[in-house]
Amino acid sequence: MRAAIFALLLAAVAALTPVRAQAADSAGTDWITGLPRQDIPVAAWPDGKKVAVLFVLYVETWGHGQGPNFRPDMTGRTPDLVDEGFRQYAINFGLPRTGRLFKDMGIPLSLALNAQFPQAQPQVWATLRALVPSAPIIAHGLNNSTDLLPLSEGPAAQRAYIRRTLDMIEADTGVRSTGWSSPSVYPDAQTFEATAAEGIRYTLDGMDSDVLSRLDTKPSPLVLVPYPPSVVDMGQYLSRFKEADDLARLWIDYVRELAREAKADPSRQATVVAIGIHPFVVGTPAGAAAMRRVLEALKAEDLVWLTDTDTVMRAAGQSASVGK
Repeated sequence: MRAAIFALLLAAVAALTPVRAQAADSAGTDWITGLPRQDIPVAAWPDGKKVAVLFVLYVETWGHGQGPNFRPDMTGRTPDLVDEGFRQYAINFGLPRTGRLFKDMGIPLSLALNAQFPQAQPQVWATLRALVPSAPIIAHGLNNSTDLLPLSEGPAAQRAYIRRTLDMIEADTGVRSTGWSSPSVYPDAQTFEATAAEGIRYTLDGMDSDVLSRLDTKPSPLVLVPYPPSVVDMGQYLSRFKEADDLARLWIDYVRELAREAKADPSRQATVVAIGIHPFVVGTPAGAAAMRRVLEALKAEDLVWLTDTDTVMRAAGQSASVGK
């Protein structure tokens, strides 16, 4: 009996061995694309900071009858004025309020912009841009509902879509974006190479790390800026029913724990987190009050650096410019 059990244990160990070897062989390989991927070593950010925090405000358009719903029980109505009002308030009042908050507190902000937004909402865009004129503009597709990435049409179609997005943003803002965030958080494995081929230098589509990493795309590498799904306000607000005050506690705890880890082990690599914020959540008066508490708390953290996407790229020695 003992011999049989011992034989079974040996068989189990033998079965596990190839799995371990395969995991070791795949070190440095991205699990989505299969391309080589390496962490970018950063000992510390400027002034000895160890945690870079990038707040990214999503500036999006959907069209009538499209977009997030505050009252799912009313979506069958025609017209659904409650949910249309929810979305329009976020555009008309939420975006400017968020821009004012970051301006008043002197904290950098990054903008993830749907290419159709400046023409769909020209006055709101002009107001927001005047509040945060130096905020990097991250390309965020055409819109967030009816014109998403054409994932089923192959890499050439994705490249054309990305190129069109970049061209439209440049025509309306004067900025040729070098950062990317897929609309509706819906890329696939081919999106990474397609964005790199169109001159994108960094993406928020990497959602699985605490540190910057470099994906070996062609013709040039693509930097993955960590964008954890768990810290994005929209998912927590609409899907998990968290209020802005819940998110304030989440963000403060998330960043403080990274800082605590860095203080406990100064040899650890510097970390970075991009936190997606939306005007539905932080653009209401209550949401802005919660956001203000977050910014005040993080400003008081000795090891935390509040910055933007382009600045963190430069600090890591990764060029955010494109030769166009």
